[in-house]
Amino acid sequence: MSRMPSPFGQPQELNYQSNVGTSTMGTFFNAVYAWMAAGLALTAVVAWFLSQRPEILMSMGAGIWILFILQIGLVLAIGGAINRISTGVATALFMLYAAINGAFFAGIFLVYAHSTIASAFLITAGTFGVVSLYGFVTKADLTRFGTFLMMALIGLVIAIVVNMFMHSGPMDLVISCVGVLLFVGLTAYDTQKLKIYAMQTENNPAMAARLSISGALMLYLDFINLFLFILRLMGNKRR
Repeated sequence: MSRMPSPFGQPQELNYQSNVGTSTMGTFFNAVYAWMAAGLALTAVVAWFLSQRPEILMSMGAGIWILFILQIGLVLAIGGAINRISTGVATALFMLYAAINGAFFAGIFLVYAHSTIASAFLITAGTFGVVSLYGFVTKADLTRFGTFLMMALIGLVIAIVVNMFMHSGPMDLVISCVGVLLFVGLTAYDTQKLKIYAMQTENNPAMAARLSISGALMLYLDFINLFLFILRLMGNKRR
């Protein structure tokens, strides 16, 4: 057994010999992956639509910062209030977040060649699938890496901000490589963490439905960030 943080209070034992039915676990993860895929699809559709109409992006002006702040608020609301809001509200907030994220991703279609975007997406999907599967089936305790991953994430954000002023090519390469490795680790870690959610909500379908949305957001963010860093490594921008 290993220890995993729990959304219900005290850390709970992650017992790999648990008799939680495979149907219960399967139902929970099917919902998580389905909503994650729906969020990614909505982000892609909005991004493509706006990339075909750059005048809409230009008209936003400073309003883009309002959307950015709204994004942060939506993540906090879904994660922090998941025990209090209904499944419908959680779903609506998640899809709203995915749609707003599409506005930020529209620039990718304007900067990178479409073939590069497609290749980066396929590489990301394959990598994410393998790593998430590992996080689901492994009996290794990934929780011991939790603190390290969070500290590495903070360090990565600081490095990105610093390099925005330095414009260092070698540093950008290092940041991209570290970013890929970091979100590979977070994908496995988060997938294992979701197993305890499924176990704890076996007899509470309503809570399981809400946490499947929270889990979808968690893996959605892992996928999106992994995609961005892989895209940066490929670096085939339009001339």
